[in-house]
Amino acid sequence: MKKLTRLINLILGPALFAAVSLLLPKQIFTTPEARIAVASITWIGYWWITLPVDFAVTALLPLAINAFFLVADMGSVLSQYASETIVLLFGASVLSVSWEETGLDKRIALTFLNLVGNRLPAQLVFWFLLSTFMSSILPNAVVVAILIPIAVSMLRYAGEGDIPNSSVGSLVLIIIAWGAGLGGLATPLGGAMNLVVVSYLEQVTGAEYIYINWVIRFLPIMAVLILTNLIYILLIMPKQRTLSGSGEFAAQMKAGMLKMNRDEIICLALFCIATVAAFTRQLYAPHLPGLKPAYVYIVCAILSFLIKKSDGTQVMRWSRVQGKISWELLLLFAGGLAVGKMLTGSGADSMLAAAIQNSGINNTFLLVFVIVAFTLVLSDVTSNTATAAISMPIVLSMTKALNLNPIPYIYVATIGVNLSYSLPTSIRAVPIGYGVPPKLMLKRGAILSVFVIILMTALGYLLIEYWPAFSTA
Repeated sequence: MKKLTRLINLILGPALFAAVSLLLPKQIFTTPEARIAVASITWIGYWWITLPVDFAVTALLPLAINAFFLVADMGSVLSQYASETIVLLFGASVLSVSWEETGLDKRIALTFLNLVGNRLPAQLVFWFLLSTFMSSILPNAVVVAILIPIAVSMLRYAGEGDIPNSSVGSLVLIIIAWGAGLGGLATPLGGAMNLVVVSYLEQVTGAEYIYINWVIRFLPIMAVLILTNLIYILLIMPKQRTLSGSGEFAAQMKAGMLKMNRDEIICLALFCIATVAAFTRQLYAPHLPGLKPAYVYIVCAILSFLIKKSDGTQVMRWSRVQGKISWELLLLFAGGLAVGKMLTGSGADSMLAAAIQNSGINNTFLLVFVIVAFTLVLSDVTSNTATAAISMPIVLSMTKALNLNPIPYIYVATIGVNLSYSLPTSIRAVPIGYGVPPKLMLKRGAILSVFVIILMTALGYLLIEYWPAFSTA
């Protein structure tokens, strides 16, 4: 970023904060604390979009702003930076590093690649479904970080390595990011944003959330979204029908790898144990009430440091692991929760919900449309985690004001929280970094966003009206 551009964005952040806090209608946001909380979201969101400073630095702003204006209890804001979900994310991140340390990540990806031929439609469907599947159990950023470098290597071998000028190469990288976002919706383990949703579901019900219920509730939604995305991808596919050499590339890479060793097997087993334990929590909860999914991942993460190679050296050493953990992701997650806590602690969410209630939005279909459109657009301009932290308190307040069961509307909001297609923020910044033109992503993503909002509004309405299980946690 040029120095002048960075300086302008640095200044505009607090300038927007000041303008919003002064200009917000006092008829809606009746207290200074509420107006400052909303203004804080504007400042933080603007810096997350324009990046004059790193994501992690912006994520600390809630603490600084709240220290000056005390819009919410400082203890409740601070606690978001050491929540149970942060522990889960940390444990999952450590286990993901063990895959990289042993080469397990490439083995899995290349094994799947070996099954695909060189026809372009098959390649596109494969990359999208692989990304979708992997992101259902791994953080989205990890999936993109694993798959895109492999895809770029394959594209170079197939003569499509000039990504900025290759419609095929650009589309492959874009759909990997799309698939990673969509796959995160399939399970609570799909990303930090889903853990935010789980925490609010537990707050509403007063009970621990069982992860398998999530999979059941979102199964019809995932089916429709996967089909919609695939049809759209094939419609915008370049006329070129084959990728010469992609199958040969996968076979060559796999041939150079040795047989799966003991270290890879153990690391894969630890991750599988943690994942299965998270989904079968109801079986052992009465006997081990404290062993929630977050702590299962921590236990398995600790065990990964005990693995030794045949020469006696450790597979995982903290000096290497700490450099590969996405501390920025952890802070971003915490910052999103913290600004959400400022919103609720100041009462701004309740005031906004009251304004929406007074606007006459009491039709179920219209309410679903507003929630889906708002969350999807917001997740496009900022992180999915921040969108979850910001939108969930608003949804709770809206449904409370309208005397509605909040659970189905939380699920509906989760759709938009996970999906984002158009702007190079969050994981979509990775393909841009490899050369995908931002205008191409915006053009392709904006059209898909419109289709998804329409379809998910209709499907969400039908699920609320005709599927009783969708209204339960």
